[in-house]
Formats: sequence, C-alpha cells, structure tokens
Amino acid sequence: MFQPFERTGDAKEDARLFLELASFYLHDMSSPFSTPGILANMAALLWWYLGDVNWAGFYLFDESSGDLVLGPFMGEPACERIRPGRGVCGFAAAGRRSVVVDDVSAFEGHIACSSSSKSEMVVPIILRDGRLFGLIDVDSPRTHGFSQDDLSVAEALAKLIVAQNPVYGYSLANGIDGDE
Repeated sequence: MFQPFERTGDAKEDARLFLELASFYLHDMSSPFSTPGILANMAALLWWYLGDVNWAGFYLFDESSGDLVLGPFMGEPACERIRPGRGVCGFAAAGRRSVVVDDVSAFEGHIACSSSSKSEMVVPIILRDGRLFGLIDVDSPRTHGFSQDDLSVAEALAKLIVAQNPVYGYSLANGIDGDE
C-alpha cells in the first residue's frame, strides 16, 4: 500500500525520502515483464512528488527504429512515437543529457502533445554500457515549472532505475554513480 512521507521542507531530505520510496517500489524489477508496471509506479511517484505537473512518464528507446516509444505515464494522452532529434525528448536523447525547458513555446521544434504544457524536464536513462534505455519526461502547466532540485531528483531516479534492475545486470551493490 502506498504510504506517502511527510515532507520536511528540506529539499535534500525530501529527495532522500523520495528515492527511498522509489527504491521500495523498484525492488521487484527482476524481469522484462515487470518493467512496465514498475515504470508506471515510478511515473505515479514522480507525479505525486513533483506536485504541479500535468504529465509524468517514460519514453523507451526502440533500438530497431531509433524512435522513442511511449511508455508508462500519468496525464493526458501523448505522442506514441518521437523520431530521433525531434522535440525536447529527441534533443535530450540525441545528446544523452538532461534538458529543462522553462518555456516550451520558446523551444524550436517543441512537440506539443498537450496545449496545457508550458515547461518540460527530460532526463535520459542511460545503461552502464552507454546504451539509451529511455527517458523520464515531465511536463508542467506553468512556465519555469522545474527547479534544480527537481532535476536532481529525476536524474537520481534515472540512475536508481538502472541500478536496481537486474535485467540489465546491475544492482545497488554496484553503486548508483557508476563506482564499482
């Protein structure tokens, strides 16, 4: 049963508590069949934790086409496929780096899946061998909807997803930051 934690008001402590909660829900990510359910729970946790968002979810990398394919999410219906290099997600995937767009109307090539999204945060999930697994994508209904603390939490969650997924040959024993 979902047991939300009481926020402390300290960003670092709240982030630690969030990642501890996420780790609890990631514990059984032991086969490819559990991945969609686990990622759905991660989308729900991000939705809850970040608060003022209108979309939180995942795009998964399809190695055969190079496309980003819609994965588990919370929010309005979204684009099913994103071509390489298109939109904020394609830009983040191509560069293998996190991107925060404070005002999506100012981002050339932004893909508007929802007219209510005003800012966007995208974090790549990179496997230890350097392959792209997918992206965490979060939209806010207001401009400047994401703080540096929000980005740090999303980046830590991306690392935690990889670290706790034995399907990809990693475990928390190997550390989250890649130190063996």
